[in-house]
Amino acid sequence: MPRIAIVGSCITRDLWPIRGGGAEALLYVSRTSLPGLLSAPIEGFSPGDQPPADLHQHEHKALVADLRKTALSTLVAYRPTHIIFDFIDERFDLLAMGSALAANSGEMVRSGYRTQAALAAARTIPRLSDAAERLWLEAAGEFAALVRATPLARAQLILHSARWADRQRRPDGRVEPIADVEIVTGQAAVIADYNALLIRQETAFEALLPMARIDADAYRLADSAHRWGLSPFHYVPEYYDEVRRQLTALGLGSAFSGRPGEPSAPAA
Repeated sequence: MPRIAIVGSCITRDLWPIRGGGAEALLYVSRTSLPGLLSAPIEGFSPGDQPPADLHQHEHKALVADLRKTALSTLVAYRPTHIIFDFIDERFDLLAMGSALAANSGEMVRSGYRTQAALAAARTIPRLSDAAERLWLEAAGEFAALVRATPLARAQLILHSARWADRQRRPDGRVEPIADVEIVTGQAAVIADYNALLIRQETAFEALLPMARIDADAYRLADSAHRWGLSPFHYVPEYYDEVRRQLTALGLGSAFSGRPGEPSAPAA
């Protein structure tokens, strides 16, 4: 049985809860960024004993992993046979606290942790800035070196190439543009800008590490009736079916223990 790790976002993890069971067997690293994944921990950060009221347990776990920088050691110790990357979560601004970096994710905003002394004075690095891109490219090189130097070198690497959809399909079948897109509440986004960033990131990453690529761009359409709500990266069922088909062609068919459409846990 393959041991699959996802370093990415819900667009890959949704292959399991939306189009088949077995999500509980995955190692899922999300709500982070390559620069944050490789940075020092946030000094002085202390999570509460229980998740903040506005966060689910799995959301809080991902946030704490990003702040304490435990995800990378967990990934290496897991010794995955396959690692699937997608860069959809590489949309959040970065927070800089000395040499430490973290993602200003929706979970971060909702947690209230930015009022802690460890985070209160954090400097924001806008995601589309030259500084953020430079940090990302440096981290990508460091990550590639880590892969080659650890048991991760034995894993098959797979890039789930994805883009933000600019159109949505309504329940009656009508296709309409998506309007008023936000990164986090109050932070508007231009879809084309983030899609251009994804192209640059994927191009740089593939130049560093040999990997297979899966791409369901022909089905890139947001689903207005998606179980997690309308978003440029909450796709129609056909998208997930195509990605699942391509993963099966790469030998991962046994990873899907359920039938397409079986319910599972909410995506992070």
